[in-house]
Amino acid sequence: MKSKTVDCDILIVGGGMAGCGAAWEARYWSRNSRIVLVEKANVDRSGAVAMGLSAINTYMGMRWDENTPEGFVNYVKNDLMGIIRDDLVYDVARHVDSTVHLFDEWGLPIMRDKNGHYLREGKWQIMIHGESYKAIVAEAAKKAASEIYNRVMITRLIKDANNKMAGAVGFDVRDGTFYVFKSKVVIVSAGGASQIYRPRSSREGAGRTWYPHWASGSAYGLLIEAGATMTMMEARFSVPRYKDGYGPVGAWQLLLKAKQTNALGQDSFELHKEEIRKLFNGKMGYADVVPTPTNLRVLSSLMELKAGRGPIYMHTEKVLTRENEELGWEDFLDMTISQALVWAGQNVDPMKEPSEILPSEPYAMGSHATENGAWASGPEDISSSLSNGDRSKSYFWGYNRMSTVDGLFVAGDACGASPHKFSSGSFTEGRIAAKSAVKYLMDHSDEHLQIDNSTIERMKLNLYEPIERYNKNKYEITAGKVSPDMMWYDQGLARLQKLMDEYAAGWGSWYTTSDVMLNNALKLIKMLKEDFVNYAAAENYHQLLRTWELWHRILTAEAIVVHMLYRKETRWPGYYSRSDFPALDDDGWRVFVNSRYDSKAQSWEVFSVPVIDLVVRK
Repeated sequence: MKSKTVDCDILIVGGGMAGCGAAWEARYWSRNSRIVLVEKANVDRSGAVAMGLSAINTYMGMRWDENTPEGFVNYVKNDLMGIIRDDLVYDVARHVDSTVHLFDEWGLPIMRDKNGHYLREGKWQIMIHGESYKAIVAEAAKKAASEIYNRVMITRLIKDANNKMAGAVGFDVRDGTFYVFKSKVVIVSAGGASQIYRPRSSREGAGRTWYPHWASGSAYGLLIEAGATMTMMEARFSVPRYKDGYGPVGAWQLLLKAKQTNALGQDSFELHKEEIRKLFNGKMGYADVVPTPTNLRVLSSLMELKAGRGPIYMHTEKVLTRENEELGWEDFLDMTISQALVWAGQNVDPMKEPSEILPSEPYAMGSHATENGAWASGPEDISSSLSNGDRSKSYFWGYNRMSTVDGLFVAGDACGASPHKFSSGSFTEGRIAAKSAVKYLMDHSDEHLQIDNSTIERMKLNLYEPIERYNKNKYEITAGKVSPDMMWYDQGLARLQKLMDEYAAGWGSWYTTSDVMLNNALKLIKMLKEDFVNYAAAENYHQLLRTWELWHRILTAEAIVVHMLYRKETRWPGYYSRSDFPALDDDGWRVFVNSRYDSKAQSWEVFSVPVIDLVVRK
């Protein structure tokens, strides 16, 4: 097998919005460093923004009397039911506008109102003509990076003899070349995870998801195996979207003011507000804040569906006129063309009739309205203001956005407890991580990597083992894929989705789970991991890509289950509920749930960290 070693100063894993931001900022602060970005697809059209977007969902704007970073922190904290890292969210909020203005300068078409100001979708959102959003941003990254390796998948991170970050290994998904990237600094900005739960779509739409199906949890699988402390993996996200096409609802609700009701025309949340307040208000009054937390709105829809008063409708027919018809359709054509096709295929005229919406299957991500990812050091200036030095050490240990692994930085989906970044915030967090990474590089300029070559060789053998297994056993295959000694990636994925859906609060179990069900999930995941190690097979390099994507999904799923099992309450009803702990418990569980995985022992350490409120809640 052909091998190639690449030496660099800063290695960026993942070329989505966060990765592009990291490349851009790293070059600004370090003109002479060798900056390498590795992307398993192509940076021009990769990541969650690959197909485009119709809005930038994180923007403060010029109205600082109204839209302040402090106000944004309070908004995000309310939406996440009281548990976020104030310092990380504030850090993104105070820098995000400069990112949006860069996009404007680079040619991103941002909609304007009649006064020439950015057209607001909601308080924190602005509308864009975003079909080419990612391509525009990628151009900046391509100019900044020393080299970009497209079509190369990173499968594992490398640590040196001193347990510091030393690079990564991966392979070219087209010709199979084995790559060793050696670097003192690694920024993981890979994507979150779809397809760990069984999607709602089937047959001709099989595998269609809201979050991109190529988002395979590498942001988590890489970090988990490297021993990084993870946080809030239980806070996975189920998003309300138009049925079957997964079309976005934000612009319809915020900009066009469309109302959502049950089949009888009733407001679902108002019908169940008292019941929700009784169980989930907590000490912070979550059911009474405005806007209502996303998960509580989802919960009220689920309660109506269980009561038989579905479907849930978005009343497009009451807000869509000839004057704004183009805007309504463009919301889909910019980012979710499939929804326009579903409407056309079902003869739905949104100007004449409402359209169904439905909560999606769950996803693991750290950039949207949830907070899965690594536990990261925050900004020093905020941590230094804390009165309790011992507690502040849990928030800051030297370099902003560095994980608990020395030299390993995180951004975007990979950074936990930092929700509501979306596209602009992810790019911004990539910039923040890169600036800190350059500082780390300068502070450690006299150090040299101590990499054990035997470790690299073991990683290489392990990486190609599925190919070797196929070549050894291919003559035993009968009836397509039937083989006593091989498991294909799609078979493993089907097993993972089934167990997660049925035991770990998927849509098929009404997003509900319990201790017994979660322990069953862990038992089945353990068996799946054993079968992967002993039977995973790939006929070609494309299947090898899918096989290692499956491994990252399995590790992500295991982390989710372990975290859900540890948290003994229902914190995010609507996203998931614990039947054995059906209420929110602010006294016992308003804490971060963190974990570390020992890959040698294949065991988890799970523990809690206090929430420190740095911004006064209003």
